[in-house]
Amino acid sequence: MVDYIQRVGMLPLLPLGISGWSADEVVSSECRYVCLPDGGWEWPLWKWKGQIIQESGCAYGKFLRGKAAFVSREWWPDFCNYRRSILPKPEEGSIEDSILTILKENGSAITRNLRSQCGFTGEKMRSRFDAYLSRLEMGCYILTEDFVYPVDRHGREYGWGWSLLTTPEELFGNESVVCERTPNESLRLLIGQMRRILPQLSESEVMRLLK
Repeated sequence: MVDYIQRVGMLPLLPLGISGWSADEVVSSECRYVCLPDGGWEWPLWKWKGQIIQESGCAYGKFLRGKAAFVSREWWPDFCNYRRSILPKPEEGSIEDSILTILKENGSAITRNLRSQCGFTGEKMRSRFDAYLSRLEMGCYILTEDFVYPVDRHGREYGWGWSLLTTPEELFGNESVVCERTPNESLRLLIGQMRRILPQLSESEVMRLLK
């Protein structure tokens, strides 16, 4: 999977309606989600997400249509360059700005703690807060560094895990968000790569994925 992400450059975790273009579709069947007879589940790909991020050095976040995707380090500067041009930095004093400030001060934070620090602790606040996070991820201002799992009394990890969020500047360095090309030049390169890995799509269809 690490090698495959490096080869294609951009890969959603789960299907986005484009046949064969997702991590879940390219892994073997035994790595996909399976319900167990006892009511539990097995999903090797889901459990590997953190390891894939760590070993590949790629970026991971809600980058494509608001859904989780991997972006290789080779393509990250151009991807970030274009996305930040169409989704400008949050205004000072906004909720998104507060989220970025907390992450910059702490380096990283799991989603639930970040939500609490921002005061989103009331009923139905989770979905509202997640919408702010999604906008920041789509703009390439935050990403997932790893996943943190709760541990039971036997020391075993369980559950779906919490995203450990950070900024690309913190994870990769300030140079990772600097690109020598204009946003439009980056966009043309991104379109070219997407057309190579998804030749069945028109340029307008690719643009809908990249916006």
